[in-house]
Amino acid sequence: MAVPVAFFAVFFAYPVVAIVLRGLRGEDGSWQLGEAAGVLGRPEVREVLWFTLWQALASTALTLVVALPAAYVFARLRFPGRELLRAVVTVPFVLPTVVAGTAFLAVVGRGGLFDTWWGVRLDGTVWAILLAHVFVNFAVVVRTVGGLWAQLDPGQEEAARMLGASRVAAWRTVTLPALGPAVAAAALMIFLFTFTSFGIVQVLGGPGVATLETEIYRRTAALLDLSTAAVLSLVQFAAVGAVLAVHAWTVRRREATLRLVDPATTARPPRGAGQRLLLAGVLLVTAVLIVLPPAVLVQRSFAAGLGYYRQLTEADGGAFLVPPIEAVGNSLEYAVAATAIAVVIGGLAAAALARRDAGRWVRGFDALLMLPLGVSAVTVGFGFLIALDEPPLDLRSTWILVPLAQALVGVPFVVRTMLPVLRAVDHRLREAAAVLGASPWRVWREVDLPMVRRALLIAAGFAFAVSLGEFGATVFIARPDNPTLPVAVAKLVGRPGDLNYGQAMALSVILMVVCAAALLMLERLRGDRTGEF
Repeated sequence: MAVPVAFFAVFFAYPVVAIVLRGLRGEDGSWQLGEAAGVLGRPEVREVLWFTLWQALASTALTLVVALPAAYVFARLRFPGRELLRAVVTVPFVLPTVVAGTAFLAVVGRGGLFDTWWGVRLDGTVWAILLAHVFVNFAVVVRTVGGLWAQLDPGQEEAARMLGASRVAAWRTVTLPALGPAVAAAALMIFLFTFTSFGIVQVLGGPGVATLETEIYRRTAALLDLSTAAVLSLVQFAAVGAVLAVHAWTVRRREATLRLVDPATTARPPRGAGQRLLLAGVLLVTAVLIVLPPAVLVQRSFAAGLGYYRQLTEADGGAFLVPPIEAVGNSLEYAVAATAIAVVIGGLAAAALARRDAGRWVRGFDALLMLPLGVSAVTVGFGFLIALDEPPLDLRSTWILVPLAQALVGVPFVVRTMLPVLRAVDHRLREAAAVLGASPWRVWREVDLPMVRRALLIAAGFAFAVSLGEFGATVFIARPDNPTLPVAVAKLVGRPGDLNYGQAMALSVILMVVCAAALLMLERLRGDRTGEF
């Protein structure tokens, strides 16, 4: 535990605390708690808090309504192309939020599909944000709820039907209570992601729409109002902590109360007009909501033939000091380094948490590992600039700063992927190897590693994908001569002109292809098709 604890203390807790304390103190070093408390009384701040809350609730409810039928279809119906389609609906989740926003901008924005066909533009409105949030989080419901649904014994519901219950009553009294914790866990995850949404709101919201995350960014980067930004960060931190605590409770409840069966035995071909109609509806929604935005994004990137792609090789001296195409190489290099860091830190943490004799404080650290997914990435990025500027931690001029920030987001995925597999390893195998004289290192190499190798590769793939798309912290610390792909896309989208817009589309397509390729490789590595991610 020493290395993971030290890593999170130095590169997460220290920068976040440093930037918050900087905001709560005046220039003379005195505390300004009274003024900070007054921040929450400002009408514009209350408006941001209210909009952040209700758009997250609306995004969560809309995602559940749209995705729960799909979860049932993927869990219980067998049809041609099911596994390929299951991988396709997961692509938006691993896409950088900037790319997701750009994809929807190609559909609902200026010159987009809606604008061309019906003269309707949704960019700058909450509807574009809500639809993009459904696009990104659709897979959370399909994976979390659908993965459990596929393992529920259908014989229990059939027994209720035989005892006289209607189809609706059997589902309500048997299946729904079993799915309740999974639905709650999915809803909490979606709420967490949408409550802290940054890239999508930044691209689609426009200047008149602000959430906590975008307001923290504006107060920090544009206005240098660190006092307000610090208060908003503390509010966000408290909300995220509460959500994570409830999420941990729902996961424990789900693990403790369900008896599961082999999912291969529960899926059947569609039977009856109702199931066929449901399958057709889910396929239509998937085509319109999940497939259409990336397809339009690709089409818009080729609107000038290969012109936008060729232009990426030229530096204009404006937003970048180098040709935008160099962001591809930079992102890949940073992501590889971040993946290596995340695998080492997350692997060590998972190994410690998997021990049968882990104490309460070790289990408590498990919840803390999830905080980087919810705490403002903007606060972390600016905290890096504030805190890591003095020896022996003067890292602002070094390339490692970006991978460190990206690894913070990758570590939770590594832990969540490896921990269930490590817990499933029979401890008696380790004890037998130790009795036969094997050292702890040899026990790990010859007992644990062969069993967790596949999970380790999957964890590395997820860490690579999320590191590649990290934007909130990287936008502060990526240098103009070494931009990453998400930062380059955001800068191009924010500049006027068709050429900049087309280049943003082209870079987004490149980033989308890389992330999709990483996901497809993960799907090939998975030994089963259940679980969350």
